[in-house]
Amino acid sequence: MFFKLLILFILVPIVELFLFLRIGVRIGLPATLAVILLTAVIGAALTRSQGARTLANFRQAMGRGQLPHREALDGLLILLAGAVLLTPGFLTDTVGFLLLFPPARHAIRGRLGHYLKGRIRIIDPPTGTRDSAEQNPKDSDFIDI
Repeated sequence: MFFKLLILFILVPIVELFLFLRIGVRIGLPATLAVILLTAVIGAALTRSQGARTLANFRQAMGRGQLPHREALDGLLILLAGAVLLTPGFLTDTVGFLLLFPPARHAIRGRLGHYLKGRIRIIDPPTGTRDSAEQNPKDSDFIDI
């Protein structure tokens, strides 16, 4: 995992620098800086509106007594989108805007949910007694994402 992150943190800046140089030469420095600032402002506004909508959906699911797992994953993806949109670069902006596009986020959430399925358990809080059922959760304690 460390090696994959190391590669990511090395390759992404190299690709971003390459894109800055290629696009910057074609459209010029002022236009390149304007695009960077514009995508940051638009990205922040979209992140805020999408985040507010997801938070409202989260609260509605909680109010209905449902587990808001889809809304929580959407919230994490929107948070990630906001972070990469604030990072200057054409590649990161593309990824950020894709994460803010609901159909793309839905597809990513499905893949992420499939990856996490079986890795997350819901365990009832202890009631004060310690029996074997509380120590060993049942298969039904796993959520379905």
